[in-house]
Amino acid sequence: MKKFSITKSKRLRSTPFSSRIEAQGVKSYSVYNHMLLPTVFDSFINEYHHLKTHVQVWDVSVQREIEIIGKDSYTLVQLMTCRDLSKAKIKKCYYSPLIDKYGKMINDPLIYKIDNDTWRICIADSDVMLFAKGIAEAKNLNVDIKETNISTLAVQGPKSIQLMEKIFGSKIKELKFFNYDYFEFDNHRYLISKSGYSKQGGFEIHVENIKAGLKLYDHMFKVGKEFNIKAGCPNIIERIEGGLLSYGNDMDIRDNPFECGFDKYINLDADIDFLGKDSLNKIKSNGIVKKLMGVKINTQQIDLYNEEKLYDKNNNFVGFLRSAVYSPNFKKVVGIAMIEKKYCKISQEFKINIDGKQIFGEICNLPLV
Repeated sequence: MKKFSITKSKRLRSTPFSSRIEAQGVKSYSVYNHMLLPTVFDSFINEYHHLKTHVQVWDVSVQREIEIIGKDSYTLVQLMTCRDLSKAKIKKCYYSPLIDKYGKMINDPLIYKIDNDTWRICIADSDVMLFAKGIAEAKNLNVDIKETNISTLAVQGPKSIQLMEKIFGSKIKELKFFNYDYFEFDNHRYLISKSGYSKQGGFEIHVENIKAGLKLYDHMFKVGKEFNIKAGCPNIIERIEGGLLSYGNDMDIRDNPFECGFDKYINLDADIDFLGKDSLNKIKSNGIVKKLMGVKINTQQIDLYNEEKLYDKNNNFVGFLRSAVYSPNFKKVVGIAMIEKKYCKISQEFKINIDGKQIFGEICNLPLV
């Protein structure tokens, strides 16, 4: 597929850190939530190895945060997700599938409980704010819903803890996975969560004061030299190997959370009310017809821009390949595919047409590593 440059406009927002990202040598962008997301600085492979060894700072301002405030805020948030949030605690964040009344996926954000009447939904890509406003209007809920001006910096990699301790102090080492707390730098307070879109460990810094955030960004690169710090971005190789799903790529409105492997976040027996509860009960009773699985393909190159069909040796439909990339770890292409239930078997072989050539592969579990 031919590649084209991106023209910035009011419809396509830069991030508060775009000037820093461009100075760091970003080579390409994708677009999420009408905003620029860096995708390559060096190469997927070099950045993959660096991420697994050192520390990177990602501009993930595209993870827009929807804030819901008011006495009915919990009611609204719970209506949106099949995960039981009735006992949610302040200073914790909850990975939560959002579903519609048919039990179909709307998104898979982190939900932060800020206080008893304030929740934040941190999304990757989709119109969650409109979804929330529609439910609130239909249910006549007393809430205020808005997109915040928060921009997120992700600090990821095995040396992230050393960098963060150097900047924010030793207390940050006490922060547990999917928890958050408040930390100060240069007289500015930041909400920082132990989270991130990698399996290498890390943090997400929620920046509200952009001027202070830019100063923090520059300081991180100044003091991070001893940790071989680099600017980075979510790495597709590490993501697929780690089984980290991408809404809009691996799953979308056609799929339900059972098919996506979110069983532990589907609390049908809890005394809670959410959209799609009846639908998910029926799906559980009838059983799923397809499921996300890992795949390994016997080739070293693939350019996947749309999902591709997989077939068995008798040309029966096996499923759709939804994400794929060459893995230096496996020395072949690996991917995530939505597989028909009867083919969800480890080592099940399939074939795929790539650039006019028939290539073979096999199904495997997620995560791949």
